[in-house]
Amino acid sequence: MEPLFSIITVTWNAASVIMPTLESVRRQTSSDYEMLIIDGASSDDTLAIVKRASIAALRVFSEPDKGLYDAMNKGLARARGRYLVFLNAGDTFADDAVLARLARLATDNPGVIYGQTQLVDEQRNVVGKRHLTAPKRLTADSFLNGMVVCHQAFVVRRDLAPEYDLQYRLSADYDWCIRVLQKSPANAYAGSAPIISYLADGMTTRHHRASLWERYRIMCRHYGTMRATLRHFGFLPRYLKRRLSGSANRQ
Repeated sequence: MEPLFSIITVTWNAASVIMPTLESVRRQTSSDYEMLIIDGASSDDTLAIVKRASIAALRVFSEPDKGLYDAMNKGLARARGRYLVFLNAGDTFADDAVLARLARLATDNPGVIYGQTQLVDEQRNVVGKRHLTAPKRLTADSFLNGMVVCHQAFVVRRDLAPEYDLQYRLSADYDWCIRVLQKSPANAYAGSAPIISYLADGMTTRHHRASLWERYRIMCRHYGTMRATLRHFGFLPRYLKRRLSGSANRQ
């Protein structure tokens, strides 16, 4: 019998951050899941830590890959669950009952179940909300406003999930979410309480400008160049506000 959820975690030399992720999964009150570790041939203690985690429905695959999204495609190919949850190493479920809440929403078989995200530091302290808030009603056009739902809080029915487009090195998840929503017949909102705690030091955070350029290209692909360009002029006040806020925080 297939599990309801496939939790897919991509790792590479993640020994310093993987334990909270594993503990978060192990503590879930719902056990209707499998967890897949897709490891890129780590040379640190990542795999040893994973094997000590005592997660019953755990499958581990370790081999070289071509990067994050290639590894995610490997997870897609191996997943057995009805819904996919991509939970990055270092990120966690926001509380122990998240999967149980998502399972209740899954009874109506929506294409996407999604929710809010909170930001945490390495000590797992909540440091704030994500700068974009997930809307109560989600469509493909919602992503004209940017990545309005964090990828980890975007739970997708497996039969709707395409492969990630590897031409995008930093923002293939943005393109993937749009393509999923273009096919999804209905989407379910998990409510205002966060479902994911996001460790605020991801790949796109470290390569912010290149990531934004990729997202612009993706917007042009899905929404047209004129529409994407006009929308980016609307993003400018939001961008300047974030830059000023960041400068103030550093003073």
